[in-house]
Amino acid sequence: MQTHEYKVVPAPRKGDKARGLKSSEDRFAYALTRVMNEMALDGWEYIRTDTLPVEERTGLTGRVSTSFQSLMVFRRALKSAAEAGPQALRTEVAAPTAAPAPLTAPSPAPVAAPAPKLSLQSGEGPAPALGSARD
Repeated sequence: MQTHEYKVVPAPRKGDKARGLKSSEDRFAYALTRVMNEMALDGWEYIRTDTLPVEERTGLTGRVSTSFQSLMVFRRALKSAAEAGPQALRTEVAAPTAAPAPLTAPSPAPVAAPAPKLSLQSGEGPAPALGSARD
């Protein structure tokens, strides 16, 4: 049973400016901190940062070049696992499954009146005059 979900976001490429931050290392650390705190507000826990190779086609000739992308990995507990707790997970696996409850038939939807049939030929005569065309 899966108890966590994961999210991968690109790591910042350059630092963010902020008051009191003068070195590039401080600005970059501030950018990373900002991303981690924004994700934490939504319940994501920082796991690690990975650098992975990516093959990209460039130019008209379609040459393949390899670049490296830095990605930040986050995870959070699934809501069903968080609500159930670890004890419920153990008993859920050990307990036999119960027969499903019988389904009740839903109440019938109201029946709409049938749509009028459209035809190219009308046996009702000419169309009524509208607007200023009346005499």
